[in-house]
Amino acid sequence: MNYRTLGRTGLSVSEVAFGCGSVGGVLVRGNHDEQIEAVSRAMEMGINYFDTAPGYGDGLSETNLGHVLAELHADDVTVATKVRLSADDLKDTIGSVQRSLETSLKRLRRDSIDILQLHTQVSLDRSNPDWQRTLDARDVLGKDGVADAFDKMRSQRLIRFLGFTGIGETSALHQVVDSGRFDLLQVYYNLLNPSAGLAMPPQFTGYDFHQLIDAASEHDLGVVVIRVMAGGALGGTRVRPRNASPTVDVVISGNTYELNKAKAEKLNTLVSGDVDSLPQAALRFTLMHPGVSTVLVGFSTLAQIEEAVIGAGKGPLPVSAMDHLRDIWVSNFRV
Repeated sequence: MNYRTLGRTGLSVSEVAFGCGSVGGVLVRGNHDEQIEAVSRAMEMGINYFDTAPGYGDGLSETNLGHVLAELHADDVTVATKVRLSADDLKDTIGSVQRSLETSLKRLRRDSIDILQLHTQVSLDRSNPDWQRTLDARDVLGKDGVADAFDKMRSQRLIRFLGFTGIGETSALHQVVDSGRFDLLQVYYNLLNPSAGLAMPPQFTGYDFHQLIDAASEHDLGVVVIRVMAGGALGGTRVRPRNASPTVDVVISGNTYELNKAKAEKLNTLVSGDVDSLPQAALRFTLMHPGVSTVLVGFSTLAQIEEAVIGAGKGPLPVSAMDHLRDIWVSNFRV
């Protein structure tokens, strides 16, 4: 396992991180023995970063992760969780954040957490009907806003670092990054939509994050890649594993699982030479960006953990594979 520094936090984190969400599902749907085996094997292979949230299995992920880490006496891993806020929660932002965090800490069996992340999409103006159920940048950065509430939690030594999930209106996400209020960014970045890390050709019709990773790097934010397998569309199998979520939430506009699965079929030609599988290609691609600190992978099986760690260790994709990818992006996945 290789390790990278998580931006200005100074934390050394494994290139592959354990995503404890519902998409992979082992910490939500697996039985206790499966969960112990998966986390134990992950740590044996060098994984030291675990990401969860209250919304994963309605608290099950946090609860199960807390049980497993306690049973394994895993005190030296980095644990990140989240808080999801609505506009109504802003009537008492600090109280809303603190109540959510205290519940998470109880589930995780911890007195404090390494990283707390905002898990609500961010827009420029939440009154815009196109951006309902979001917070706007003023809610996050303004007086008594989310960043202030997170700082309050840090002053109470309940958290060490502040993060947010980079989903929402691109210009608003850049505004939050540029504010310097956060230490870490979770960013959507994969073979199907690489716009957070690369300038896209004019033909690109996907949601464009306008090189958000580069903006984060300029401000020394740690970058955690999410949806590296596009919710399983890049998983390389037609049948979803038993512990995996049977359905996948849409996190960016026009980005359905069915559409992503169809696009992924165009990428099977990447599997040749030293590229053993499509999931391996997906992981190796994201790790090529120097601004990326770690990549969250949602695991369903023990074999997936081993495949991810071994694949990450194989290094960058070959030049021929990258040339082929650029052709696919220019053609916008047309045959």
